[in-house]
Amino acid sequence: MIGTAGDGPRAAPALVFANSLGTDFRLWDAVVARLGDRFRTIRFDKRGHGLSADAAEPFSIEDHVDDLAGVLDRLAVTSAVVIGLSVGGMIALGLAARRPDLVRGLVLSNTAHRIGSDEMWDARISTIRAHGLATIADAVMERWFSPEFRRDHASEVAGWRAMLARTPAEGYIATCAAIRDGDYEAAARGVTVPTLCIAGSADGSTPPEVVARMADLVPGAFFTIVPGVGHLPPVEAPDAFANLLTTFIAENRLG
Repeated sequence: MIGTAGDGPRAAPALVFANSLGTDFRLWDAVVARLGDRFRTIRFDKRGHGLSADAAEPFSIEDHVDDLAGVLDRLAVTSAVVIGLSVGGMIALGLAARRPDLVRGLVLSNTAHRIGSDEMWDARISTIRAHGLATIADAVMERWFSPEFRRDHASEVAGWRAMLARTPAEGYIATCAAIRDGDYEAAARGVTVPTLCIAGSADGSTPPEVVARMADLVPGAFFTIVPGVGHLPPVEAPDAFANLLTTFIAENRLG
């Protein structure tokens, strides 16, 4: 079972939001609140995260893609702008390759066609298996948020830290393995819809140069950097993110 949330008129243009590793669909709350009723917004939790069923066995990015396609088919969404952050961006690329009928535009935020190295993911998985998710939480917050945001919004960061620490460990580990094994270079090169690639200047997980390398693969992609934010611009800079999103949609006549 995949947990979902929806807002806006059913007849409005559809926007679909795919979350990062260790977050649930509340990642997009501040952005969705700024969109008003112009769009039908659909958020969902990856398997092993949030309101979705716990992970019972290993799975791949392609399984996440199938889950998202199933959600959209169930909701009778036939053409959407798909917005994916981090692993959500890999899922969005996979959906565009596998089910192009569902995708009319892509926003790929703080992501890449391949994220990290096998050694990095294996080390993280080993640490979590030995000591639990809470042991990596402080280091993850340093990658997720800029130093200024961590200083000025300490209570909010504490909430995101708790969200990460309470993610089911097996769901998190299985998604780490899926990211480790995923390579979406061919999918990026094969994109045929308008695409916006977004980086955060202070992102410690997918720095701007990593996002830029992916953007170079996507035909006609537009690349931009949100200054002063880390891995989660929808949290640190929801106004800027919503403005980028709505401008992209308007300029490409996707809404």
